[in-house]
Amino acid sequence: MERKLVPAVSPQAAIVGYSRAVRDGRIVHVAGTAPIGIDSLDPYEQAKRCLQVITEALAEVGAGPEHVVRTRVYLVNADDWEAVGRAHGEVFGDVRPASAVIVIAGLLDERWKVEIEAEALLPE
Repeated sequence: MERKLVPAVSPQAAIVGYSRAVRDGRIVHVAGTAPIGIDSLDPYEQAKRCLQVITEALAEVGAGPEHVVRTRVYLVNADDWEAVGRAHGEVFGDVRPASAVIVIAGLLDERWKVEIEAEALLPE
């Protein structure tokens, strides 16, 4: 299979030059995904939106949450880990990918509380 790109729907995509997801063979990388398109400041709702965008990007290249082997969750506030973790568990609770939760100083938009990356491995 040749390399397949899923375009990012983001004002930063054209400037930075990135895709929402890239599939190369069996491997799918999903870029850091912020809660674009919602106004909620609730970390749980923001995480759900990030995971929705990730799931949609995976589907565009023939993958699903069940193929995800690693996630990285970036939080602005460590106290949000439980709410964000609950949303993550709703999608990946049975999949149990390797995961990291990293607390950072901030994200591009000060309203964003979470950003999530994912990597998937499709069956042979």
